[in-house]
Amino acid sequence: MTLIKRKSIEAEAFVADERTARSPRPAYKPRFAPVTFSEIGGVRYLHFGTEWVQGAMRLSKPDRIELEYAQQMMAWLLFMRAPKHVVQLGLGTGSITKFSAKQFPRTQVTAVELNPAVVVAARTMFDLPSDSRHLKVLEADAWDFVTDTANHGAVDVLQVDLYDATARGPVHDTPAFYKACRATLREPGMLTMNLFGDHDSYPKNIRRLRQAFDNRVIEFPEVHDGNVIVLAFNGPLLSVEWKDVEARAKVVEAATGLPAKRWVKQLRAANGDGGPVLTI
Repeated sequence: MTLIKRKSIEAEAFVADERTARSPRPAYKPRFAPVTFSEIGGVRYLHFGTEWVQGAMRLSKPDRIELEYAQQMMAWLLFMRAPKHVVQLGLGTGSITKFSAKQFPRTQVTAVELNPAVVVAARTMFDLPSDSRHLKVLEADAWDFVTDTANHGAVDVLQVDLYDATARGPVHDTPAFYKACRATLREPGMLTMNLFGDHDSYPKNIRRLRQAFDNRVIEFPEVHDGNVIVLAFNGPLLSVEWKDVEARAKVVEAATGLPAKRWVKQLRAANGDGGPVLTI
């Protein structure tokens, strides 16, 4: 099966909703898209009621992050070593949350997911562990989480992957939302976010993200027919030689199995090689 960009899943659901809206007969409209599954080639897939792929887990390696864009959301590892609190907005299959909880057993790992069916799916079909002292899944809106002052200055890493069935860009994409995301971060702290590079929402979102983070944003090249992962930095100015980032990547790759050495090459290529030092 070819991995189809996430937009295709949600765009088809949106078309179906539009057809329903034009129907002369009133119809019940569920709050969330249906959650369904398939398996092929030893990989289990998450769907939103269509054949398009939403998330994945290789059955023989359930603790591995299967999709490349999701792997890239862990690229904060190139710059941070021992986070106290990692938060994921948008659970999906739980691959990033599960990976973080296993790799950092002393770190508080929190996932925020609005759709209760997604939480059940992650737990029953994708091996996400039950809540524990260091792992919590909150059934809540991401907006409520980032605007709650109790969470401000309490997060080292914020990972954002928020889309609904309309595929018009992230569910929350206002300047206020991005500023609230930054407010949750400690100093230093980092945000990683999934955007659609070939969607008309991208210029608006990357502009607002840059404004919220004082232009301290770098991007990966586009993967999976549209997904673009961006990294945003909070706290003191960072100035580090690329050779040191490359050395860190070797350590990360050896410890986690993630393609961290490739990340460095991708980041340098996508953001312009401004010399031997990354200053952001």
